[in-house]
Amino acid sequence: MNQTLNYRKTKFIISAPDIRHLPVDSGVEIAFAGRSNAGKSSALNRLTDQKSLARTSKTPGRTQLINMFEVEEGCNLIDLPGYGYAQVPLEMKKKWQKSLGEYLQKRETLIGLVVLMDIRHPLKDLDQQMIDWAVDSGLPVLVLLTKADKLKQGARKSTVLKVRKALADIEGDIQVEAFSSLKGVGVDAVHRKLNAWFFEHVEFVDEDEQSDVDSGSEAS
Repeated sequence: MNQTLNYRKTKFIISAPDIRHLPVDSGVEIAFAGRSNAGKSSALNRLTDQKSLARTSKTPGRTQLINMFEVEEGCNLIDLPGYGYAQVPLEMKKKWQKSLGEYLQKRETLIGLVVLMDIRHPLKDLDQQMIDWAVDSGLPVLVLLTKADKLKQGARKSTVLKVRKALADIEGDIQVEAFSSLKGVGVDAVHRKLNAWFFEHVEFVDEDEQSDVDSGSEAS
C-alpha cells in the first residue's frame, strides 16, 4: 500500500485535563507541543485539511487541555497545552505545565514529538528544553518554524539553516522545517515525517489485500 495515511479523515476523540482522563495507552501517538502563540491548532487544521478540527483563537493560551485526534485506528495526534504564555494566572500555568510534563514523561504510546515555534522567534529557552527532553528520552523530533509566510524566502531559508546549525550539536533525531498554515509551506514534509513515524510502529492491512482475503473466506 502507499505509505501514507488520509489525514482528512482525522477526527476529534477527547479533551482531557491530564493523562488519567485519556484513553488507556493503545496504538501510538505523535504529540504537538509549542509556545501558546506558535500556531499549533492552526497547524493541525492545515495538516488535516479541516478548518475547525482543532479550536483556534486569537487569544494565545486557549489550549488548556490535552486534545486527542484519531487519524486511523491506532494512530493518534495529540495537541498539548501551550507553554510559555505569561498572561494567565500562575496557578493555571502550573496546572498546564504539570499535565504537559506528566504526558511527556509517562505516556508510553508517544513515538514522536513535533515542536512548533514562531520562525521570527525560534529556540526560546522552553523550546530548547522541550527538544533536549525529547532527545534524552530517545524520541525523534520534528521542529516546525511556523508562520514562515511572515518572512521573505531568503530570510526564511537563512533562519531554517541557523536553527539546524544550532541543533546540530545535539545527538538526536531532529529535523527542522519551515511551515505556514496560511500558505501551506511544509505541509508535504510534515505528512512524510508523520507517515514515517506511524508506519514504523503500526502494521496496516492493505484494503485491497483485505478484500481479497474476505472474498476468499466467503468463497470457502
